Formats: sequence, structure tokens, C-alpha cells
Amino acid sequence: MSGVRRNGGWLAGVDGCPTGWVVAFVRPAGGEARVRVVSHFTGVLAAPEAPAVVAVDIPTGFPERTGPGGRAAETAVRPLLGARQSSVFSVPSRAALAASDYGEACRIALATSQPPRKVSKQLFMLAPKIREVDACLRGDAAAAARAFEVHPELAFWRLNGERALAEPKKVKGRRYEPGLALRRRLLIEAGLPALLVNGAPPSGAGADDLLDVLACAVIARRIDAGVARPFPDPYERDAFGLRMAIWA
Repeated sequence: MSGVRRNGGWLAGVDGCPTGWVVAFVRPAGGEARVRVVSHFTGVLAAPEAPAVVAVDIPTGFPERTGPGGRAAETAVRPLLGARQSSVFSVPSRAALAASDYGEACRIALATSQPPRKVSKQLFMLAPKIREVDACLRGDAAAAARAFEVHPELAFWRLNGERALAEPKKVKGRRYEPGLALRRRLLIEAGLPALLVNGAPPSGAGADDLLDVLACAVIARRIDAGVARPFPDPYERDAFGLRMAIWA
């Protein structure tokens, strides 16, 4: 296990949303928290809160070639998530992610994976945000040291006593209230204020975005406290020194 020295300041959970990035700033302990939407990932790093840990739901760290199922991070967490494992997309090589055209991305992915595998359309839709975060971290060693990849469903697995959640957030693209209620309960039990968890999301984000980013923030607390675990453990770094691991 590896963490960041607790500084009594702020920590951040971050998730993409249609208008940019939704950010939950929390203290290492207690109920003080604030949520807002920023247009660019650099706005998280440069926020007045100066978060010591930035737990972001976006892939970071990319191999030159991938094996079955993407990176070792994806293959490590999928078996834990039961029916929720389909939310963990296979991440292709760095070169495939750099392509701006889907066909070109698939061509490169096929040439840099074994067995050959195309890029999923769901993952490719995230590519602009992936590249945005990657550019920030590759260009700033201090930012890279603060940023940790997380995944909301793995976070909820951790909060649920290391058991996969039985209820989805959505069914056929629509909010599924039993699944949302389960996630709200777990977040409140993890120490987040009920008023925030049950409140309306900020403008530009949805109800599920709010719950996901709060789950990311809970993992930021675990990282700060030194009790979070990386998947895989131990993990490797890519050619730019970025961690290739999902934390929970």
C-alpha cells in the first residue's frame, strides 16, 4: 500500500461530465466538502483548494502494447465487479489513443495488442478527455505525483465490504433508483455528509455523476491515509513514468 502524507488540506475526486469535469473537494476527514464543475482538468490542479490527492475516473498510464483485456489494471479489477465489470473498458496502447480518427485508432490498436483487438467505441468516446489528462500529467511531474486513477464501481466494491454491487445505476439508459439509493447509503456510511450525497448535482452534471465523483473522493481519502491498494499490486509505470494502476 502506498499513500500521500496527510496535510489537513483538501483532496479531490474527479469524473468527466458533459460540460467538462465534476469535482468533489473533501477534507481528509470530517464533513466539509464542496462540489463544482470545471471546464478543463487543469482547473482541478490549479483550484484554490490545491488538492494534495486527485482521484480521477479516467485511465492514466498507457503501455506501448497491450495483452488480453487491455492493461493489467483492467484485468485485475474486472473479476471483482460481477455484473458491473462491463463498466471497465479495455484500454489500448498509447499510440492508439493518440489517433483522432476511430478507424485509425482501431488499426493501431490491432497492431499493438495480442491477441489483436480494436478500440471499443465507448472507450474511444472518452479519448479526448483521456488525452487532456495525459497531457497535464506528462508535462508536470508534480501533477503526476498527485493524480491517481480510480473507478467508481471499484470504489463502491471497496465501500460495500469488497463485494460487487448487485444493483446498477441505470437500466436501459434510465436512472435506476434502487441502485442509486444503495450507492448513496454506502457514501454516507463512508463519512460523507448526507445533505451533499442526497442533494442535487451541480449544473452540468447528472445525479449519477455526483455519486460517482463522491465515490472517487472517498478513495482520495483512502489514498491520502495510505490505506488504498493499487490494482495490480505491484504496478508498473509507462514510458513517461505514469502509474498504470486503478486505486481503491
